[in-house]
Parts: sequence; C-alpha cells; structure tokens
Amino acid sequence: MLNPIQKIRPAIMLRLLVFLTLALAVGIALAEEDSAPPPEEADFILPRSDENIARLGDDLTPMGSIRAGNEAGTIPAWEGGLSQDDWPEGFEPGDRHPDPFADDEPILVITGENYREHADQLSAGQIATFERYPETYRMKVYPSRRSASFPERTYEMTRANAETGRLIANGEGVADVAEGFPFPLPQNAYELIWNHKLKYKGTGLTRYNNQVVPTARGSYQLIRLREEMLGLYYHKGNTIEDTNNILLYFFQEVESPSRLAGNILLVHETLNQLAQPRQAWIYNPGQRRVRRAPNVAYDNPGTASDGLRTNDMTDMFNGAMDRFNWEIVDQKEMYIPYNSYQAHSRELDADDLVHAGHLNPEHMRYELHRVWVVEATLREGTRHINPRRTFYLDADSYQIALMDHYDQRGNLWRASEAHTINFYEVPTYWSTIEVHMDLQSGRYIANGIDNMDPVPTFDERKRPSDYTPQALRTRGRR
Repeated sequence: MLNPIQKIRPAIMLRLLVFLTLALAVGIALAEEDSAPPPEEADFILPRSDENIARLGDDLTPMGSIRAGNEAGTIPAWEGGLSQDDWPEGFEPGDRHPDPFADDEPILVITGENYREHADQLSAGQIATFERYPETYRMKVYPSRRSASFPERTYEMTRANAETGRLIANGEGVADVAEGFPFPLPQNAYELIWNHKLKYKGTGLTRYNNQVVPTARGSYQLIRLREEMLGLYYHKGNTIEDTNNILLYFFQEVESPSRLAGNILLVHETLNQLAQPRQAWIYNPGQRRVRRAPNVAYDNPGTASDGLRTNDMTDMFNGAMDRFNWEIVDQKEMYIPYNSYQAHSRELDADDLVHAGHLNPEHMRYELHRVWVVEATLREGTRHINPRRTFYLDADSYQIALMDHYDQRGNLWRASEAHTINFYEVPTYWSTIEVHMDLQSGRYIANGIDNMDPVPTFDERKRPSDYTPQALRTRGRR
C-alpha cells in the first residue's frame, strides 16, 4: 500500500516535467527570437547609426542607396524616380505602360566579340551566356535611368523601420517593422534579401504570369498562368502581429493549355518560416479534390517548368533561407536589365520574344547601376540542387536583377535575369519578365509573357477568407 508521500510523488514529478518542458520551450523561443546573424564588416556597409538614419531622404535615397551619381557620370543622381509628372502623355491607370524613355538610343552593344572588355561590369552568368551563344546573344546598353520609386507611405515607414527593425530566428524572421523596406541600412546579407522579399507590391495583385519553356531549337507552347497575391504586410496600419505570420496569400490557376487547365495552387507564405513553414494546397480538376502540397518550397520544380525552375526561384528568390549561409561580397557597378518597357509592350507577342537559347536581345534593355552582390552557399547538413548561388540586387529597389546558379560539381549551371520596369501608377519597381537559362542544356524558362493580356493590377480588394482551402475547393469547381 502506498503512503501519502508515495501517492503525491508521481504528481509532483509530472508537474516538474511539465515545468521543465515549458522552461525549455520558452528558452528555445527566446533564443530564436533574439538570435540574428552578426553585422558584416565592409567599407560600403553603412553602420545603423542615428547619423546615417538621418541621411535617409537626404544624401541617401529613402530606400538607403546613394543619391548622387558616380564620378564618371555614367550613373546619374536619383531625383525621385518616376512620378506622375513623368507619365507618358495619354497614359491612364489600367493601360499597358508606354516607355517613358522611348527616345533613348543604345550607347553600347556588348557582343560575343567584345564582352571581355566589359567583364568587370558583367556577372559570371552573363559572361557564360556570351560564351554559350557568341553569335546570337548581345546586350544593348542604354543611358542609365534611375527610375525606381515607391509610394510616400513606403518611404515614411522605411524611415521608421530603420530605427526599430531587427532580424529574429537566425535571420528567418523580422520584427518591429511595418509596410516599408525593413532595413534601408542593411548590415548583412539576410537584411538585403528581406528588403527584396518585403518590397512593396501593392495590397492585392492580379496578373498573368504566362510561361514559356522552349526546346533547345526554340519551339514552345504558351502556358497561361493567372495569379493573385494578397500582401497583408503592405496594408496601412498593419503590424507584423496583424499579419498572423502570413507575408502573403498566393493563388495560381493554369488557364491553358487544356492538358493543364484548371490546376490550382494556393500558398500561405509565412514571414518567419522557422516558426511556421509555408503551407500549400493544390486542386486537381480531374480528381476534383484539394490536397496538401508539402513540397512547394526550396528546390522542388515549379509549375509546368520542365525542371528548369525551382519553387524558390519565383520572384527570383522567395521562401526560407535556412539551407544556405549568406554573405555580402561586394557592391559594384554592373550592367543589369532595367526599364524593360520594350519587352513589356503590347506591340510584341510571345513569338517576338522567344528565341532559341535565350529571349530575343533586340527587345531587351540593359543599364549601368549600382548593385549589391550576395553569395549563398549550402549549409552543412542540408541539400539543394544549387549548392551555391550569387545574387545581384539593384541598390535603388532591392530587386534581385541577376542570379548565377552552380551545380554539385561547382560549375555554373543557370543564369537568371529579371527584366524590370516601374509600374508607375502604383508606383513600384518590379520584374515584368523573368528568365532562367540552363547553360548546359541550352534551354530556358521565362515567366511574365503577358503582352496580350491585361496588365497587372495592384489594389484589388481581397480578404484572407478568399484564400482558404475551402475557398479553393469552391473556386476550382466553378
């Protein structure tokens, strides 16, 4: 028979176990909350001091880039980017965007014959593309136009974020920021990538992100992808807490070809992916069922991509960063795609843009701009088909303009480009076409071929309840 102390002991032990478990959980949570990558040391990294914060909107742009032009005069000063005063005559919101720089003429054409003379301003991927396609690939370089601009509210909130923003969860989350760029004075590579991921893209986006996956000879079929995004981070007055850890709701439906039509993907993209990984569901019209899709992340293949694009290459880079070590390696002047209004034009269609091996260089525009160079190398104990990547971010917008992807043997494998414009009615600076070239197979994939479709809209009225698995089932059966 148990005495009273023996009867009590199991209960005490259970309470002690619960207490220790909770204490451990709290300790881990606090460690994740407070942990962040240390600042990196380089001459071009401005310390996050009161003095430098006061420079935002003065000799620094509101986004944190250098306002002045370069000494050579080949990069001008930033004078506010495109504003309503710069809209082409007759433009109305909802129109396809006329080129505000249509009178510009190329100042340089880089070809397979002269690219070595400009190697210091080219990425490894661009150099490899010239070597892979010496007869057909070229870069038409135009006068540099620092057209990136964002709403005044974004500037105001970016200035506030400069004083309070911080990384948490080993760089996988952000805290004490709202609406604007979280880190206009970036101290490390994680903060730079977060600036890209949290760049203003409107509050409710609808667009056609049509895709082509040509053969090595250039034959292709257009895949029409209609997409919606609801970004809670950008809603006026919202805090990180108000988002419930959801960065954005993403909806994608295949409209054609018929063999793929009706397939739907729904993603809840989380802010802190260590606290809660992204959630995804798919609807298959043949099965008329909604199923969880656990593999819509990292290096799993993107929708109808023929293995030429991984999920984390959407928007050049998205999702968790935890499989890589990230480091700022340089800030330099480079030729990057910029103000690509020609490629965005209604006067072209897919046949004008799609060529064997790469997009038609006749319609592409490159300019000299300041960029951040970030190296991502695979973290020990993790896996990814690209154990090394190099990212090149436009300093004025934090848009990833170029990427180099390396294979398991350390060889350059793919080269990516984001052909960008200022959607000046918003305004925001973002890609109109993204292309990812497989330099080994001679194939590529391009997204954003929407020339014959309605232009993206950025202020659709949407609600989180429109993006639940239940709502997906309803939309899929219409």
